Amino acid sequence: MALTAVPLSTQLLGWDAVELWVGNARAVAAFLSAGFGFHVTAYAGPETGCPDTASYVLEQGRIRFVVTAALVPDSPIAAHVREHGDGVRDVAFAVSDAAAAYERAVSHGAPGVEEPHEVKDAYGVLRLATIATYGETRHTFVDRSSYAGVYRPGFEGEKLPPEPVLGPPTGLDVIDHVVGNVEQGSLERWVDFYRSVLGFERLRHFDDSQISTEYSALMSTVVWDGSSIVLPLNEPAEGRRKSQIQEYLETYRGPGVQHIALRTENIVGAVSALRQRGVRFLEAPASYYEDARARLGHLDLPWDDVARLGILVDEEPDGWLLQVFTETLTDRPTLFLEIIQRGGAKGFGAGNFQALFQAFEREQARRGHL
Repeated sequence: MALTAVPLSTQLLGWDAVELWVGNARAVAAFLSAGFGFHVTAYAGPETGCPDTASYVLEQGRIRFVVTAALVPDSPIAAHVREHGDGVRDVAFAVSDAAAAYERAVSHGAPGVEEPHEVKDAYGVLRLATIATYGETRHTFVDRSSYAGVYRPGFEGEKLPPEPVLGPPTGLDVIDHVVGNVEQGSLERWVDFYRSVLGFERLRHFDDSQISTEYSALMSTVVWDGSSIVLPLNEPAEGRRKSQIQEYLETYRGPGVQHIALRTENIVGAVSALRQRGVRFLEAPASYYEDARARLGHLDLPWDDVARLGILVDEEPDGWLLQVFTETLTDRPTLFLEIIQRGGAKGFGAGNFQALFQAFEREQARRGHL
């Protein structure tokens, strides 16, 4: 079939949306709006002809989140939330041709979930297709070239919940990467999946000698489409105690998305605004900043602000990066967000792995899970 001969990576245009299945969509939408500065731009529910679900689209910069909840107890969304808690269901990619992307992926081994189909309304035609990946996570291919609506048919952009007035703008602009956790021993299988099925390339690999403490460790491989879609994958490694990856797998009850990194051009301003809005972050010890200044003091950075706000610093041959991680966003210790600013560096803060892992372990100890 001619469609399968086209490399999928050439059809990918970037991120389309990350959809979360949650217990209360209105509450999560309000949390993301009030805490992180997202704007509700579209809604679907009984009022728009969707009797069994409620969905809110939230946008900021080039980031699009969708939060969806069930309105009936026998919904697959309700079952998913009972099993996993609130979490990411779909990491959707914008494509030039949804049917071609689907056929190429399925012909190379991807499990098909929804075959290519069209949904229509007065704003045009949206073309979609969906495959399965690790755990119960999905990738939907979205072709918006013939659609001008607010999100997709069934969604409306009017009579939305009122915007909260508190808090300054946060300046979050684009999804930098989306991280998945998979079972121990399965990392290479999923790396091969993304390479063979989606045509991704291996970007980086970190083993347990690079990401470990005296108690726990993990392995991580980063795959990407060669442009903008970056997907690190983690698996737990052997350690004296339970790693945060293993805790995730047990608490989420299987593989899934662990965190979403959001990029900004001004992380000091972003984190200042987020803290004012009530967002809580993992804390590095004060000694981290003494060491960081000793190693990286030649970088022209606002060091006092970096330390005051708890931002981590790393340098690579191609530049530097600044990053900070929120506490978990949900009652289960699973999903969290990363805020990142890149000063040329294309990596993931390898120099911060030790401090980050120790911060996770302190939170695990508080929960009694270490």
